[in-house]
Amino acid sequence: MNHQEPLLKVEDLHQHFPVTRKFTVKAVNGVSFEIYPGETYGLVGESGSGKTTIGRSIIRLYNPTAGKITFDGSDISGKLNAEINRKLRTQMQMIFQDPMACLNPRKKVVDIIAQGLDVHHMYASKAERDEKVAKILEKVGLAPEHATRYPHQFSGGQRQRVGIARALIMNPKLIIADECISALDVSIQAQVVNLMKDLQEETGCAYLFIAHDLSMVKYISDRIGVLHQGYLLETGTTEEIFSNPIHPYTKGLLSAIPHPNPILEKSRVALSYDYKTSGLDYSKGTYHKVSDSHAILCTDEELAGWRQES
Repeated sequence: MNHQEPLLKVEDLHQHFPVTRKFTVKAVNGVSFEIYPGETYGLVGESGSGKTTIGRSIIRLYNPTAGKITFDGSDISGKLNAEINRKLRTQMQMIFQDPMACLNPRKKVVDIIAQGLDVHHMYASKAERDEKVAKILEKVGLAPEHATRYPHQFSGGQRQRVGIARALIMNPKLIIADECISALDVSIQAQVVNLMKDLQEETGCAYLFIAHDLSMVKYISDRIGVLHQGYLLETGTTEEIFSNPIHPYTKGLLSAIPHPNPILEKSRVALSYDYKTSGLDYSKGTYHKVSDSHAILCTDEELAGWRQES
């Protein structure tokens, strides 16, 4: 059990998008979790489950419909005053999913990376600005001469490193990594994730790691939250989620992971889970603690039934 104060605390977050007068997309429904300083919280779930929406609501690219978000002791869920806005913009950063779409094609890499420094006037001279950019490029495995190039002159992996450098140069306390490796080759994915782990050890920043790839989430995360249809169904340490999954959706997700051993892969059975035919109603569930860090969204009857099955 962690006795530190959480760096980020999300309580009962709702994010709804009105489409027409009568129809609203309920992307996130009552999600609650905490992230502690220096740890990695993995958020997993299928496409459309609300992972990216949660990340964008936390960093206030969207205004939350309801709920409370507390970051480093400050409430950032309501109207932001100048002081809290500056704190949020400097101490929380985001690495976006598509490394090409999030980089301005008309700007050189040095100006892309230093954009946050320029906005918040975080240097005394141009020489100091250039030195900071050169240092961060070296940290993410790029050469100083890359600073004068444009995004189209880089490969996908290098562009993602530019995105990581842009987030890190602000020396943030929390980085939201939104599927930051899904567009990359497997070997490059490993390099980027190892780079993120090394930088975390060096700087002590926390990550909200949003991803599809469960094996990568297992590798990088300290704790994991499983998301489906805007509800956080199960949350716990990486060990608890992978060795003792209780919710049928979590079991189904984990059973879909391919096994590297071809003999075991032949006998692997993927469990099917369909919410419509499962008989579950997420909106009626409440969070039940299985241990200090492991909680499941369900009714009392559902939990009793799943425990008997396992």
